[in-house]
Amino acid sequence: MVLAEKQNLVLLPGLLCDERLYRAQIDDLADIARCSVADLTVADSITELAAEVLKHSPPRFALAGLSMGGYVAFEIMRQAPERVQALALLSTTARPDTAEATANRHAAMAQAKINFQIVLDQLMPKLVHPTRMKYHSMVDSIYSMGHRIGEEAYLRQQRAIIGRIDSRPYLAAIKCPTLVLCGRDDVVTPVAVHEEMAAAIPGAQLTVLEECAHLSTMGQPAEVSAALRGWLGRAG
Repeated sequence: MVLAEKQNLVLLPGLLCDERLYRAQIDDLADIARCSVADLTVADSITELAAEVLKHSPPRFALAGLSMGGYVAFEIMRQAPERVQALALLSTTARPDTAEATANRHAAMAQAKINFQIVLDQLMPKLVHPTRMKYHSMVDSIYSMGHRIGEEAYLRQQRAIIGRIDSRPYLAAIKCPTLVLCGRDDVVTPVAVHEEMAAAIPGAQLTVLEECAHLSTMGQPAEVSAALRGWLGRAG
């Protein structure tokens, strides 16, 4: 019996997240995927971050991005679409920042310079499903990731997010197998924006997870891993 070769899978984390965002998926998919998690703290523009990811990635790879990672994934699809075998867009949006969102980001950035812990506290209920807010290891992990990334990298990431372009005009050009996935209870990037992406990308599959908020890979890890396994199977 000849075993299929593992696929290269590049994972792009969200704001204030590191490899722990994808810990369950890295373990669950180890039999079929060679996973690497990109560092999205090294620049303050989406364009530069995408170039850095491409610089350190294999010649061909499957690509998954969550939230801010999705913004970088769109830019990678503009810079080097021929290198991406398959695309997974998790808890993200193709839309640019609204004026209100940008104003809120600037306020959070100002707060971070005074008390970074308050920024993390205010983010938490937006990231985690209410049923997991109390006494749950997921909350501890999110705080730990945030403190590891730190204030300066957070400010760079927010500047990059504010400066991102509208990716909707480019969605129809995506030709690789695409998974669009979100939580039913995501208040940061609601189901509607995922429906919008799935409708605009040819052949895209939409998956909506119940009792799941913004950080889907941590909130419903087994379900996300199963969806990614099916997606990689279609791509492979």
